[in-house]
Amino acid sequence: MVELKRKTGETDIRLILELSGKRQIQVETGIGFFDHMLTSLAFWAGWDLTLICKGDLDVDTHHTVEDAAIILGKAFKEANEGNVEIERIAYAFVPMDEALSRIVVDLCNRPYCTFDAEFNVERIGDYETYMTEHFFRSFATEARITLHVHSLIGTNEHHIIESLFKGLGLALRKALVPRKGGIASTKGSL
Repeated sequence: MVELKRKTGETDIRLILELSGKRQIQVETGIGFFDHMLTSLAFWAGWDLTLICKGDLDVDTHHTVEDAAIILGKAFKEANEGNVEIERIAYAFVPMDEALSRIVVDLCNRPYCTFDAEFNVERIGDYETYMTEHFFRSFATEARITLHVHSLIGTNEHHIIESLFKGLGLALRKALVPRKGGIASTKGSL
């Protein structure tokens, strides 16, 4: 279990993460749709997650979403530290009604992210849709993973974004599955 706090002039966040949890999830960011997305991610990853954030939502959602991604990525990296005999590379295709997304992860200690999804609305509730890409890039950087995020088809932004978050959770869960035969790397380390 990892417990982290992050306090800046823009946000104050408390996080508890257990990667092999029982899906006990409490997310409170003040952005309803974002809470829903983080809950979906944690559920499909199989995590216990507590993430409480007080952010400067009077400005916009940017700092809250960005700082949540940063602290969640750091917590994931710390929780996975030394866990090297894992599948490492995994993918998930996630449908949600008309939407279909593909997420591919490599828990390789090399941060990189590609993101290919377009949104035709600026907001879902108070959530600014452009922050979706920023969340995934910030998470990948802090988690030190390679992450490829692709929306393959979809017309409803809620469905597209939710399939991306679910896909990240599912791909991370698959990548952490223990494997026999040592480290999944020809060079012997991740």
